[in-house]
Amino acid sequence: MSNSSIFSAEDQLYMSLALREAARGLYGTMPNPRVGCVIVKNGQIVGRGAHLKAGEPHAEVHALRMAGELAQGADVYVTLEPCSHFGRTPPCADALLKAGVRRVVAAMQDPNPLVAGNGLQRLAQHGISVASGLMEAEARALNQGFISRMSRQRPWLRSKIAASLDGRTGLHNGESKWITGSPARQHVQQWRAQSCAILTGVGTVLADDPLLTVRDEQLLTARHGVQPYRVIVDSRLRTPCSAAILQTERVLIAHAQQLPQQEAALRASGAELLHLPDQAGTVDMAALLQALAERQVNEVLVEAGAALNGSLLSAGLVDELLLYYAPVLLGSAARGMFAIPALESMQQKLHLQVLETRQVGSDWFVHAKPVV
Repeated sequence: MSNSSIFSAEDQLYMSLALREAARGLYGTMPNPRVGCVIVKNGQIVGRGAHLKAGEPHAEVHALRMAGELAQGADVYVTLEPCSHFGRTPPCADALLKAGVRRVVAAMQDPNPLVAGNGLQRLAQHGISVASGLMEAEARALNQGFISRMSRQRPWLRSKIAASLDGRTGLHNGESKWITGSPARQHVQQWRAQSCAILTGVGTVLADDPLLTVRDEQLLTARHGVQPYRVIVDSRLRTPCSAAILQTERVLIAHAQQLPQQEAALRASGAELLHLPDQAGTVDMAALLQALAERQVNEVLVEAGAALNGSLLSAGLVDELLLYYAPVLLGSAARGMFAIPALESMQQKLHLQVLETRQVGSDWFVHAKPVV
């Protein structure tokens, strides 16, 4: 096993195809990682597959079934190290051994530090040539949430904000629908669909009464009909039992104060409650993210106001920013994007790395991440 193997142009090609297979599971594999596999023999692809749903066969098994007897002596390209343990399905490493493959190339090792390398080591011990590290950056990008949950014990968190060109998210009276156009809102549906949970604050619930669901039928079908968790940060349990979000399933309310009457009413409305106070009497956001990770949440999309976005950013909990700018101006009295303490020096300004910019309808999408 080597991470410094020299890979050929053919290796690159077949791994890129395996990554394309993995992307088929973008919306439906949670809490599992997105994995693709391609099997090659004598320069011909004889099997390919993707993991599409937790509890169903992994990518390697789909590819092996397609290859049949041709898998014997073949090369296998897989975007994540084959598993070596029994979960909901048997170990893929054993399936590859049984098929008699010649070589296994993994884009990356398993991010779980308790099992990293075990699958490849098991294969190597049985005489199979193994290597890892081919197109690892691309493989990691597909599974940032799973990697984050395994290595940091918290999900990967993205904040989505729709704003005017002067950085305003709503009028001073709270009106905010709609700053951006329909194409931008449809684009957000894709981010919702690939997220395990959507996080908002009680202020947004009170002001907008949102559902925060995946409304695109094709995307929801790709999620096997399962809506993301909706998570409300509500320190004083001000969420009304009549809120639209409570008319749906999988709603979690994180609170700081203990108010038995409101707690009972919200539970009766179908919500799950989590008491997570910090020393300031508000919700401990780091503890909330850890609790979500324990619920196997890989990716969180934040759709909230300036207060929650500001607290998450100040706490260093934001991994990416999804910023949609409309070509309008709302003025200095309108609401801002981040409520953060006043900066006293330009040395304190928060730096961002811009990953992508592009036009979406008449709006502009800026994909960035904080520089830490």
